Amino acid sequence: MRTLFIGDLHLSADRPDITAAFRRFLSQSFDDVDALYILGDLFEVWVGDDIAEPFALDIAADIAALSRKIPIYFIHGNRDFLIGKQFAAISKMQLLDEVHRIELYGIPTLLLHGDSLCTLDKGYQRFRWFRNQPWVKWIYSKLSQSKRLSIAANLRAKSKAGNQLKSQYIMDAEPHAVANLLQKHGCRQMIHGHTHRPAIHHESAGTRIVVGDWYSQSSVLEMTLAGPNLQAKPLIAD
Repeated sequence: MRTLFIGDLHLSADRPDITAAFRRFLSQSFDDVDALYILGDLFEVWVGDDIAEPFALDIAADIAALSRKIPIYFIHGNRDFLIGKQFAAISKMQLLDEVHRIELYGIPTLLLHGDSLCTLDKGYQRFRWFRNQPWVKWIYSKLSQSKRLSIAANLRAKSKAGNQLKSQYIMDAEPHAVANLLQKHGCRQMIHGHTHRPAIHHESAGTRIVVGDWYSQSSVLEMTLAGPNLQAKPLIAD
């Protein structure tokens, strides 16, 4: 048996190659799969369940079809942290907390998107704290659709420009943050995404496994009793 983990697909109508790769992934045999975990940033941007594009609703139907075979779990990313209960119900995904602990084939394991681990990026962490406030989300949900789309576009542009000026070190998971979180939850293994640097790190605090993004590949982490297996396939547009 095996459990699968994916993240950072950044699906959008502008990238049909990624969508095609995701649909190929969903159409494979899952007979020996225990569960699928999506570790955030399933979509490039999400401004509210109430204005989900037809493209996104088609994706929801594809996920729901697979959910009839295996349980599918979702942890919010920094791009789609506004995915709510409405979209989760349509897609039949089970929403998990920001940090979720599971027993993975006998190993206590922490699951998260991973942006909270990039503690050296002080500016982003301040924004992250602000955007997670319930009152901020409530006010945002009351804005018009056009205003929400405009805000999202501006934030994406500023983030892209700002990241070009930051070192890769600042935007990576900070070792002390990783160690502290593992210790807090009594775990020796962690699986996350966000950094777009797929790898298996054997650190003093435990094993940290990073799933890859789907910008130029389809990246899947397969976990079995034998351990982790990071897989990547090139994107092929239909």
